[in-house]
Amino acid sequence: MRADEQGQFRDELNRSFGERGIGWKLRDPDGIVFRGGPAFSAVTSQAVHILAATGRITASSKIQEALADISRKPPDVTGAMQHSIAALECVARNVRGDANATLGALLPKLDLPKPLDTAVEKLWGFASNRARHLKEGNIIADEQAELTVTIACAVCIFLAKKDRSPEWS
Repeated sequence: MRADEQGQFRDELNRSFGERGIGWKLRDPDGIVFRGGPAFSAVTSQAVHILAATGRITASSKIQEALADISRKPPDVTGAMQHSIAALECVARNVRGDANATLGALLPKLDLPKPLDTAVEKLWGFASNRARHLKEGNIIADEQAELTVTIACAVCIFLAKKDRSPEWS
């Protein structure tokens, strides 16, 4: 199959998935992956790109791992949440120049606007309680994992852009 035919096939398949409400898409070279909503797709793609472009390769790879986890059939929601928060912690450590501090210790030092600082702290707590310190019977909905990954990616983007912007220093 020629490249243009492959692209046409991919586009038709993705259109068909979208019309039928199927939460997957065909993406080169990854194969069939989780589609998520438009915000999810946009922010996760942008996070991978911006983190890699700013030299944060480890954080970028953690987002890619989160995407791989949420794309599994069935989705590994705990893995997706853990990897996205690990990416956020990695970016926070890089921005603050403290390779050993935990995200909890770094949050007050990130100068996030209030009350967003509290919201990020709550996100970290939610992910830690639900995806890291598991309790029998606590089921994480796919939507909760998608939300956690989306917010973690958005905060990673914000911190990476803020760190590179002289007017924010």
